[in-house]
Parts: sequence; structure tokens; C-alpha cells
Amino acid sequence: MKPLPQIKLVPNRPALDERPLERRVGLIILATDHTTEPDFRRMVASERIGVYVARIPYANPTTPENLRKMQPALTAGAALILPDEPLDAVCYSCTSASVVIGDAEIETAIQAAKPAVPVVTPTMAGVRGLNAFGVRRISILTPYTMETARPMATYFAERGFDILGFTCLGFEDDREMARIAPAALVDLARQAMHPQADALFVSCTALRGALAVTGMEQAIGRPVVTSNQATAWNCLRLCGDETAHPEFGSLMTLPLPRG
Repeated sequence: MKPLPQIKLVPNRPALDERPLERRVGLIILATDHTTEPDFRRMVASERIGVYVARIPYANPTTPENLRKMQPALTAGAALILPDEPLDAVCYSCTSASVVIGDAEIETAIQAAKPAVPVVTPTMAGVRGLNAFGVRRISILTPYTMETARPMATYFAERGFDILGFTCLGFEDDREMARIAPAALVDLARQAMHPQADALFVSCTALRGALAVTGMEQAIGRPVVTSNQATAWNCLRLCGDETAHPEFGSLMTLPLPRG
């Protein structure tokens, strides 16, 4: 072995930036999730905003019982994201679980690890997105079974929306939901849209809906709000980013509603 070089210690440490990136978004996703990370890389991550991911245990099929089992893992998942450092927002990326666990319960679990952090779920972001358009009459498209779809209908009805059409596809496995082609989602949106509805909500973070949203809006002639698009928009606005991104749908051109 050749002689090792002399190792020198720099006497003065370089100055440190306050943060490597100005803003931080924490993302809690299912162990089986194929879609949310790529979507947040496209829509949220930038030279200014970092996205930091933790995965939590989840096992198919997508039933209310299995979805509810994720609740105990939320605090531990949040704690793994930049431990002891503040975040500007934390998103829990599961729409159907947000319904069966509850937005408030999810917020409590995450804030147990990250006190006072703004928490975003796809359901609360979806409601905010629909409110940003000022619509009440909606159609909903989901990949779920009837058992998982019913609580979703109740969630939006309880928040004052008039659901004129609700379509589900009967899938039980979120990994298969992720394999539905964006072009197929455009056709499904056209079929799911009630003629009297003012907007379409496309539920499920497994769906590649963000890649299809502009096509869906063109097909139905009305606004489309999808789970990942809505959470990305909500997180961007919480980070102070008001930049319009029409390539991800008309929602991405709007401010976050007040209140």
C-alpha cells in the first residue's frame, strides 16, 4: 500500500446557511405508494422548496379497516422527517384513510411529533380546492370499492357539497390503481361527470391524476381537483409560493382560500 497523504484540518469552519433549502415540506406516504413522490417532485420540489419523505406500513386490500390501522404509525413517521427540525407543512398522502381516520385525528398525531406544523390531508386540500373555485355541485371519481367509497361520499356531503354523481372503479389494491393510465382517467372523467355538476373531484393519491388533470378539464369543460394536485397546491401556498402552474390544472393558478 502506498503511503497515505497528510490529512489537514481546516482551521476555520465555513459559514453556514440557515437552511440548505428555504422551505421544507414533509411527506408521509404508504409503503406501497408509487405515485405521490414523483408527483411532489414535479409539482412541489424546487431550488427553494425541499420535499422530505417518510413511508409508513400499509397492507392491501384498501378497506376502511386496513386504512384505519395506519393511524398509530403517523406520529413515528412524522418524527423521522428531519428530527428536531421545523417543517413548513406536513402532508399525509392517503385520501381514503384521511376520511376513515379523520383530518383532526391525523393532525393531532402528526403534531405530536412536529408541534404546530400545518398539516395537509388530501381530503382537506380537496375541500379547499373546490372552495377556491366557489363550487357546491360536484361529481366524484374514485378507484375504490363501494365499501371504501361510501365514507368518501359522506365526508364531502357533510361539508356542504351537493354530490350529483359518484363513480367508483372497484379496485382493492393501490398498486393496481397506480397502473391506470392517465389517458384512461380522461375517459373515466368524461363518464363520471354529471352534466349539472360544476367541478370534478378525482380521489386517491395512488392515481396518476396530476398527469391527466389538464386533459380531464379539457374533456369535461369544468375544473378538476385531484388528490395529489390539491395537496401539492396546498403545500406550495403554505410555503408562500404563489406561482401559477397551469400545466397541472386550473387549481394551480389560484390562491389558497382564506379561513
